Order: sequence, then C-alpha cells, then structure tokens
Amino acid sequence: MGRKIHPLGFRLGVNQKHYSYWFAQTKDYPRFLEWDRKIRNLVENYIKNNVKNVSNYGGIGHIDIRRKTDLIQIDIHTGFPDLLIEERNLGISQMKQDLGNMLGLESRNLRVTLINVTQPYREPKILAEHVASQLRNRVPFRRTMKKTIEPVGRTTDRGVKIQIAGRLNGSEMARVEWAREGRVPLQTIKANISYYYHPAQTIYGVLGVKTWIFRDT
Repeated sequence: MGRKIHPLGFRLGVNQKHYSYWFAQTKDYPRFLEWDRKIRNLVENYIKNNVKNVSNYGGIGHIDIRRKTDLIQIDIHTGFPDLLIEERNLGISQMKQDLGNMLGLESRNLRVTLINVTQPYREPKILAEHVASQLRNRVPFRRTMKKTIEPVGRTTDRGVKIQIAGRLNGSEMARVEWAREGRVPLQTIKANISYYYHPAQTIYGVLGVKTWIFRDT
C-alpha cells in the first residue's frame, strides 16, 4: 500500500525553508518552541477578530520568527494588509502590545512587520482558507473548486491542485474530490511545491481542504 509523506518536510533543505530562525541551549529549547506556537496562535486569532468583514479570512501566507539576543522579529506575510486596519486606526500596535504582555517582553525587544504578498492566491494557505470560507457559506464544492482553480492556474507558474475530502454536499458517504490545473509533480524532490491543509467546519461535519502549488521559483 502506498504511503504519503508531507510535501514540505519532504523538500526541507532543498527548496523549502524553516519559518523559525533561532538557536537555543537544550534547557531553553522547549520554552522557545512554545513561544513560537503562542505567537503564531495570537497573530492568527488577532487578525481573524480584526478583519473589516466577518466573511473575510485572515489572508496570512506565513509567519517568520527570528530570535536574536535581545530581540524577537516577527514578519507577517499577508496578501490583504488592509484587513488589519482597525476602526480606530491602531494598526498592529495592539497586536504588538498583546504579544509583549503574553511573552513578558518590552516593546523595544519585539518588532512586528507586515509584508505584502503581491499575489495572495499563490500562497497555499490563503488559497485553502478561501476554499474553506466558500464551503462554510454552503457554496457547492464543485463550483468552489472550478471558480477558484481557474484564475489561480493562470497566475501560477506551473500548476495548482485543490482537494476536498469529507461529506461533500451532505452525502451519507464521505469521499474525496480534487481538481488540478497544470502540473503538480509530488514525487519530484527538486520541484518547488508549496502545500497547506485547512479544515472547514460545515453543517455536515468537517471537510478537509488541501492545496498544492507548483511554481518555478
């Protein structure tokens, strides 16, 4: 029987990188790792709660965390930075304050930067969240995949694949459906493939959304 491997871990060190950059002594490693998890959760929840429209999704491509001796640098790669603007125009200052309070750090030891992603739907995380948002709004899965994959396929270099698994359209039997535009060579290590999995909670249960994007660079 075939066995599946995580597409990112399979290519780590070849054309995939780590999203956390720091060194630590053995006794400090668990604490720093827990800090990274808390930072990512807080940023995700903050953006989810501060978008302009409840129908919008966070739009975070990924979060880079760099740790130096007396500084933590957090780079948030987002395709929709305007969604982070609060009604009182506080920007990310409140997020930075919440992070400092959670980690027990002063503001001078914490730096938060928003980096705009010029082509948001070339990020598998943003693409998966978009598909999940449509499924939660009861849009038929076939229409969702078709309307999503066509424009994305035109903007990507090589190919894109979307897979949805679960009780599709409320069917009694769970199944897997997928759509692909272009090439997505999952077994080629040197292929620059990005991947993300996102669960979508619907009235029929949880649907699993997976996205793969194959690009030249």
